[in-house]
Amino acid sequence: MVTIKDIAAKAGVSIATVSRVLNHDETLNAQDETKKRIFEIAEELEYEPRVQKKRKKKLKIGMFCSYSPTEELEDPYYLCIRLSIEKALEEEGYRKQAVTLGDTRDSLEGVDGIVCPGSFGDGAVERIGSWGKPVVFIDACPDLARFDSVVIDYRKAVVEILDYFIENGHTKIGLIGGIEADEDENGGLDPRISIFREYMEQKGLYHPEYVKAGRYHAHYGYSLLKELKEEGNLPTALFVANDSMAVGCYKAAYELGISIPGDVSIIGFNDIPTAKYMIPPLTTVRLYMEFMGEYAVRMLEERIVSGREISVKVTVPTKLYVRDSVSRVGKNYNSEKL
Repeated sequence: MVTIKDIAAKAGVSIATVSRVLNHDETLNAQDETKKRIFEIAEELEYEPRVQKKRKKKLKIGMFCSYSPTEELEDPYYLCIRLSIEKALEEEGYRKQAVTLGDTRDSLEGVDGIVCPGSFGDGAVERIGSWGKPVVFIDACPDLARFDSVVIDYRKAVVEILDYFIENGHTKIGLIGGIEADEDENGGLDPRISIFREYMEQKGLYHPEYVKAGRYHAHYGYSLLKELKEEGNLPTALFVANDSMAVGCYKAAYELGISIPGDVSIIGFNDIPTAKYMIPPLTTVRLYMEFMGEYAVRMLEERIVSGREISVKVTVPTKLYVRDSVSRVGKNYNSEKL
């Protein structure tokens, strides 16, 4: 490979002079004839300048989770998202810093951007905005004009679940929904509850007595199914907000002598690893949690590096995994496996 040293030797000038000429240094005091000779020799020797690779900046990314470690263990959904974020940061060689509401602009001075998985109240959103950092929310879109976000297509998922129940002859369809707690422990209703109500009203099938809501823990699935039974309002089909709550529903059904799916069909949400091993295996909606966490990191990196000012919202689809927890109304489940 031809080097600047080779050109300098043939031209009878210093290496520094060749370097400055080839880099078009206008401050170089050299005769035009010398510059011309250097370029001609470089072309004659087929010199190819070495391209300087830009070193990728090692970013420092803050992570602000709205949920506690205990809640994370109760709901594998957020655990999976956090692990995928940490994996993406590790693969890029980025540093991570835990962020809380107690942080200030000064304490976050060295942080390049913040990723925020979870549900955040108005006060927290304003606090996050006050830090003046690029931010991407996961599973929330509090202000599209200011922040990037990666969210789930809840409407499509809920409609697919309800259509599947209806296709199987169910008209008494209920919901055990979730109450989302933000970092201040303020509760907000799961957006799927309003989607459920709207769609069921369109179908003329909405019955408020079939709807319950609680935290996303197995305990609430257990207690709320028992409430429906005790109140005499147990529907033939139940959409349950997450698989952990569905586990609680299974336990309550066992204790009450309720057959799944013979007496009540159940569809969960999240597709946790154990869902396919439940008895019967749980029909549920798969969320691409790993993708959400990894893509959020890439979005944040791109915004930091490019200085992009326009916010972006990415909506991730879901997929219904049909197993054995839904039966067809009017059919003997033992003689027909879905």
